Amino acid sequence: MAQNLKQKTLSSLAWRYAERCGAQGIQFIVQIVLARLLTPADYGIIGLITVFIAIAQVFAQSGLGQALVQKKDADNTDFSTVFFFSIVFSIMIYAVLFMCAPLIASFYNMPQLTPVVRVLGLSIIIAAVNSVQQAYVQRTMQFKRFFWSTLIGTIISAFTGIGAAYKGWGVWALVVQQLTNQIIDTIVLWLTVKWRPNIVFSLKRMKRLFSYGWKLLCSSVLDTTYNNIYSLVIGKFYSESELGFYNRGKQFPMLIIANINSAIDSVLFPVMSEAQENKKALKDMVRRSIVTSTFFIFPCMAGLAAVARPLTVLLLTEKWLPAVPFIQFCCFTFAFWPIHTANLQAIKAVGRSDIFLKLEIIKKVVGVITLIVTLPHGLYVMMIGKCVTAVTGSFLNASPNKKLLDYSYFEQIRDVLPAMLLSLFMCGCVLSINLLGLGNLTTMIIQVILGIIIYAAGAKLLKLESMDFIIKTLKEFKTGDQK
Repeated sequence: MAQNLKQKTLSSLAWRYAERCGAQGIQFIVQIVLARLLTPADYGIIGLITVFIAIAQVFAQSGLGQALVQKKDADNTDFSTVFFFSIVFSIMIYAVLFMCAPLIASFYNMPQLTPVVRVLGLSIIIAAVNSVQQAYVQRTMQFKRFFWSTLIGTIISAFTGIGAAYKGWGVWALVVQQLTNQIIDTIVLWLTVKWRPNIVFSLKRMKRLFSYGWKLLCSSVLDTTYNNIYSLVIGKFYSESELGFYNRGKQFPMLIIANINSAIDSVLFPVMSEAQENKKALKDMVRRSIVTSTFFIFPCMAGLAAVARPLTVLLLTEKWLPAVPFIQFCCFTFAFWPIHTANLQAIKAVGRSDIFLKLEIIKKVVGVITLIVTLPHGLYVMMIGKCVTAVTGSFLNASPNKKLLDYSYFEQIRDVLPAMLLSLFMCGCVLSINLLGLGNLTTMIIQVILGIIIYAAGAKLLKLESMDFIIKTLKEFKTGDQK
């Protein structure tokens, strides 16, 4: 049974990685084209609105999708109940956002935001329709469905967004692209996933699911609000161009982290939920997830920080150079995401959404205090404060698992320290190439090749556990496919 679970997990991860890499690869190319056609101010405007849309979407989904995945005996009545509740509730949330659109525009003193908020806000309803289908795919681990829905949606929306930008639609090109992506994604998933709701609603089931989900809802609201609060504050106290540089700085590291972390996030939760009563198995899963994912993410973030300047000039042109420091700061903060993800998924999997909520409250209080203290000192000091909260947040997320799984934060740091130090050494070597004064393209090519050689050779020389595990796993996966 353990071997079957491993093969199932590996297969799910493979499809999830393929989906993420395909979608993010296309998005990467699209964003490069759009960045050349649009201005930093256009991205700043959409960044202002995304704050409110993201928070509203969290409310609309209510944490019930994760409750469906976690519940051992969830059946079609549970799924149907959540489906109809999510649609009705999302319409209510959209109505509130629609009415508040002029207030949001007034807050930023930008009247043009009102229609953009109202149109882009339709994504809240679309996301609610899609959320139960996604929960069903996660629970049954049919991640192949995500691959096709995401890829088709991304490709169609890419042509739509670029066409609109080329026609001079400005910020509306980004609105059209995002809505098209969600609509196509939802349609394809609906056509490929066999689940359909029954005309049934159980208040009793709803209460049971909500008793677990409301804590995750509150946690998600806190997390989403906090993750977007920097955009809100920068948009309020600085120009929309500076917000555009900040959001663009997040984009490059986010492309990498989304490929690795989101795949682990979506697959790890259902797998852990299935083994939630086996403490040793859970600890092994958390440890393996942290060690393996950081083996990839640490060098990716370190390498991206090192090549940020030539990469920005080559892909986005010199008008985006102010985004370079933000890329480097975000690389540091995102490097800790695998530790956050694995620990939090384990806490959710054992049903302790109460601990999950407490952690989010504590982390966000610390983060907001840090933001308030650093705000008067400028954007770069704010970013340094964000880096500090990334470290403290990883410690807080890991703390409960010392008791729940007998896996302390210091054990986790010890496990990832070799990959971290090797990545820092590689980053220093790669950065030194900038001193040669070569052209941007030549510099970046040398940096990428040198970085790969140093990290791969170092991992082999130091006999890092993750490299051996990955090679062994790939062989097993290939053997399993042949069978």
